Amino acid sequence: MREIPFVKMEGCGNDYIYINAFSGTSSDGNDIVPDLGALARIMSDRHFGIGSDGLVLILPPEHPDKADVRMRMFNADGSEAEMCGNASRCVGRFAWERGLVKKPVIRLETKAGIKLLHILRTESDDSFRVCVNMGSPELVRRRIPVFPSDDGADKLDAPCIDHPIQAAGREWHMTCVNMGNPHAVIFVDDVESLNLPVLGPQFEHHPWFPSRTNTEFVQLLDHERARMRVWERGAGETLACGTGACAAAVACALTGRTGRHVHMELRGGNLDIEWNQHSGHILMTGPARITFSGVFLLDEQEHE
Repeated sequence: MREIPFVKMEGCGNDYIYINAFSGTSSDGNDIVPDLGALARIMSDRHFGIGSDGLVLILPPEHPDKADVRMRMFNADGSEAEMCGNASRCVGRFAWERGLVKKPVIRLETKAGIKLLHILRTESDDSFRVCVNMGSPELVRRRIPVFPSDDGADKLDAPCIDHPIQAAGREWHMTCVNMGNPHAVIFVDDVESLNLPVLGPQFEHHPWFPSRTNTEFVQLLDHERARMRVWERGAGETLACGTGACAAAVACALTGRTGRHVHMELRGGNLDIEWNQHSGHILMTGPARITFSGVFLLDEQEHE
């Protein structure tokens, strides 16, 4: 039986298991177990494991001249993802409180590039907030990627804004954004009426998305506020998605529904998203909360 220490954290209800591999012997965390995807499936199971939206490893940076800490994240189904906005805030809190980083501005290395984390308040658990510079959104179809079947080669470098798509027996309109991972944003009149367990997989596995997609269903509340539900590839419906909230805010601005600052209401909490007009970067601010810590007992013979 192998003992694996962990910390459970959540950002707006987007909950992950965090393992400190900063002082590990393997640069990728494979000294914990050889198959990290399988470990993510086991630990994330909400009946037979700890229960989470996935697993995050906190590692030393591959490029210490450019970053302070690195994260690898795995969805609950074991697939590795590029990054997660809510998880990145939690990594920032973990690194700050555990002394892995000594300064309140943290350079986080992800598979989607380096993100800057600003620790905003540290007075109490309830007021701990982190602002993440998510970089610039990618709008070019070939780099999202999304390939509508009615597109020609001339459309590969064009944005995909308010484009019709058939799913679940009807036509929808989507705006696609890459925030380090692919997103399709769908505007609806009432997010609560949607049957996401049926609808979500039809977008995630739609043939137009060769890397699958996260899908945000967004209801506009006013010119500065929106409500969102999200279907995450590899995880299903989650209470929040940071990169998804950023993609939704970009889609709101691109389609003229809001300005560049959106207060996004998710099922697990709220995020403030600003698309800075001068830098073009997305700034995401929200909470990062520790729920509990413990030791997971892994039966290595059972899971060989």
